[in-house]
Amino acid sequence: MAAFNSSSALFFFFIFFFFLVHRYLVSAATAAKYDVVALGAVPGGKAGISEALLRAWESACGSPGPSTIYVPSGRFLVEKPVEFAGPCQGGPIGIRIDGSLVAPSNYTAIGSSYSWLSFQRVSGVSISGGILDGQGSGLWKCKNSSAATNCPSGAMSLLFSNSKNIIISRLTSLNSQMFHIVMDGCQDVRVHGVKVFADGMSPNTDGIHVQDSTGVTITSSRVATGDDCVSITQGSSDVWVEDVMCGPGHGISIGSLGKRLEEEGVENVTVTSVTLTETTNGVRIKAWGRPSSGFARNIRFQNVVMNNVENPIIIDQNYCPDNINCPGQVCIPQLYWRHNRATTFSVQLKSTPNLFSVAQITPQSFTGFWSEDQQRNLSKHPRDISHPGWDEVRLQHHESMHRNTARERGAHVQG
Repeated sequence: MAAFNSSSALFFFFIFFFFLVHRYLVSAATAAKYDVVALGAVPGGKAGISEALLRAWESACGSPGPSTIYVPSGRFLVEKPVEFAGPCQGGPIGIRIDGSLVAPSNYTAIGSSYSWLSFQRVSGVSISGGILDGQGSGLWKCKNSSAATNCPSGAMSLLFSNSKNIIISRLTSLNSQMFHIVMDGCQDVRVHGVKVFADGMSPNTDGIHVQDSTGVTITSSRVATGDDCVSITQGSSDVWVEDVMCGPGHGISIGSLGKRLEEEGVENVTVTSVTLTETTNGVRIKAWGRPSSGFARNIRFQNVVMNNVENPIIIDQNYCPDNINCPGQVCIPQLYWRHNRATTFSVQLKSTPNLFSVAQITPQSFTGFWSEDQQRNLSKHPRDISHPGWDEVRLQHHESMHRNTARERGAHVQG
């Protein structure tokens, strides 16, 4: 009995010891906070803080547990492109910004770089609050001038590449040289409460861009820019866009698709409860007019409100700016509409006949609320369909047409 008691006491001692060690490690990890000012950053917008940011990242990325990088109130100049590279040892890593990160006013300082702030191969990173100011107006002026051929392409303000479990919340992006917020090759991304602002004439300044990514949710955000408010391109799936206010800008865009011969498609995209105001386009699906394995499948637009939108709906399978009569071979087998409203309403269908394309869709292909007179009238104009009160339209091609075209392309894409 005594031996049993001694063994039990030793057992419980080790349990208690490991509990204390575990609690200490968790407490230490939770307390890991890296203030960029403590690491050499100087507010005021004159002295660059790139090195301080990288020192903070190196410490956080090497931490065995959770950590936080903190940017306090103030204006901080990020004078050159910064890459936050992973994978990291522990995590998650939170980046809390109470101030503003500002790009150089001279656009050439970062204009030839792919991105200004980028995260590569990271997991469990969150960014909350703060302002990113790309100061892109100088580059926009250059691009809009007669000497545009001498302008750099411009840097994207914030890029996540080949990363997963990402959260971006309450961030404001101003005046990006090019795209504002980009997800490329990412998984499980949440964008919430983001604000994006740029001049309505700023070129190539897409607000939120999703490419080759899956499981992306964009909610409760405001985008006003000179290009697409939200753009979703090749290789993206399971994308949810909800409660987004867009305008000015070019609306919500899927594409361009099919720029390459072998290309992943876009599927399972839902755009719901979105308001577009005084935008050039409303919702658009755009595919290059050339042979490609790309496709857009199971795309849903519901509860979309369009106020004074110039081109409410565009489905373009023949995007071919430098050539004439290019073949449109990107499949769009499923496109669903439900409970959308617009002050003006039109649908532009641009595609090549005799292929599996939206040009072959007639009003009789829709499941909606059309009278026989409306169907006869619309049949006369299959490429420019207008009606003030669509409640539900479903565009879905017949399975036989799909199989025939798939054989012509030498590849089968399920409808």
